[in-house]
Amino acid sequence: MDQQPPGAPGQTPPGGPADCYRHPGRETAIRCTRCNRPICPDCMVSASVGFQCPDCVRQGSGTGHHPAASQPRTIAGGAVAADPRLITKILLGINAAVFLAVLANGALTKDLALLGRAPYEFGGPVEGVAEGQWYRLVTSMFLHEAWLHFAFNMLGLWWLGGPLEAALGRVRFTALYLLSGLAGSALTYWLAAPNQPSLGASGAIFGLLGATAVLMRRLNYDMRPVFMILAINLVITFNPWGGIAWQAHVGGLIAGALIGFGMVHAPRERRNLVQFGTCAVALVVVVLIVVARTAALT
Repeated sequence: MDQQPPGAPGQTPPGGPADCYRHPGRETAIRCTRCNRPICPDCMVSASVGFQCPDCVRQGSGTGHHPAASQPRTIAGGAVAADPRLITKILLGINAAVFLAVLANGALTKDLALLGRAPYEFGGPVEGVAEGQWYRLVTSMFLHEAWLHFAFNMLGLWWLGGPLEAALGRVRFTALYLLSGLAGSALTYWLAAPNQPSLGASGAIFGLLGATAVLMRRLNYDMRPVFMILAINLVITFNPWGGIAWQAHVGGLIAGALIGFGMVHAPRERRNLVQFGTCAVALVVVVLIVVARTAALT
């Protein structure tokens, strides 16, 4: 890591990349429009023009009054939270709780996994989403059987979720995660064999990866690391040995990238309309896919 010259943290020649003045080691090309100090996504507060650092926001809004009009906002317009990883932690906790429940009772996998339409056992009842068990589209997003599968997905959630949650805000991040996971489930339900069960948070994680790529492009970050991670994951997804529900990965990635684009590129004057309109369109597409596939299977 290059050392900064002596002086105030982050004070490097204007225009060049530098470490965030509040988080040494996080390189960024974005600077506060008031003090010109470099700021990372966790520290960026949306202003009327560009972004400001938390210190300038506090100075501008006063020490004793915090009117709603001057409430600090993230790059996507969400409220700046004291704990920018709260939803990420909650999602980790839900996945961990379900994983432990499955370890204690393996029959839960049969009840919660994504299944199109088929009997789980020879001669048993026909089950699946097409039989009205639509909850499987959601429950399968939090379901893992193997330690390695669980650990890999949760590591991805922690690495990608924290910065995205800080940049988008809690409500927008939650919508991104759930809709990406649902899109992955819907594409799996549509394209996979109806008797092929699938499970895992991979669709939602790939959605976070797609949104991360969009956010990094929006902030003019070096895109090579995220492209490398994406390439590695796609190679794993389409490995010749199979065993991976590639449909969930592709569905989540596409949904995450499109929703992320709507989140961070929405014009300020119509931000909520564009952002939540994008989420509504994604949800409608998911519903249409599920309804069409259900009609085809029944």
